[in-house]
Amino acid sequence: MKFGIVVFPGTWSEKDTHHAVSGVLGQEAEYIWHDDEALDDFDAIVLPGGFSYGDFLRSGAIASHSPVMGAVKAFANRGGPVIGICNGFQVLCESGLLPGVLMHNDHLEFRCIWTDLKVENDSTIFTSDATKGQTLHIPMSHGEGNFQADDATIERLEGNGQIVFRYADAEGNVTPDINPNGSANNIAGIVNERGNVMGMMPHPEKACEQLIGGDDGNIIFRSMIDNIVASLA
Repeated sequence: MKFGIVVFPGTWSEKDTHHAVSGVLGQEAEYIWHDDEALDDFDAIVLPGGFSYGDFLRSGAIASHSPVMGAVKAFANRGGPVIGICNGFQVLCESGLLPGVLMHNDHLEFRCIWTDLKVENDSTIFTSDATKGQTLHIPMSHGEGNFQADDATIERLEGNGQIVFRYADAEGNVTPDINPNGSANNIAGIVNERGNVMGMMPHPEKACEQLIGGDDGNIIFRSMIDNIVASLA
């Protein structure tokens, strides 16, 4: 299968993403520049981390109006798998593909740390290789990862099983003191109602080899690969 990795001015994690899906997991991958509008050759789209357009206005705000995002929306509306990581999550929220907003961390610090994520939903195309309740050890690196939404939206996300990951401790305990950025209900990742678009703040592409601290991020990409290959069979 073939991953398309979108690159905006200011994106910085595209090479790590390419290495994870191609160098480690052996899949075809290609970079997509922000003004490209043809995505028909791809089986999955990744919006990687970075500081698109210097985070001017708001993180992801300018990138959400790039020409490629019209094609990404069309791809998602056709049921194509889209994952937004860190800045990619912010772009997905700004573009309306996911609800909510990513605000400044509540402590107003930029944090680059390893986190443990509790898998809340293992029935998505992004988590089918995981087990509900499992914890994934994956690093985060952001200053604006504080996910917030109005009460009705949070209630809908909770009720629909759209919360995929929560910040937890290594044993899977979800507590306020383990929350690294103030996100509502310790939310670290969500999917849309259809289940084909996911945004998450931590970086699975930076957890693809034991050499760099762990390879739990591969579970997410392998889940995508397994589901897409099965759908193409």
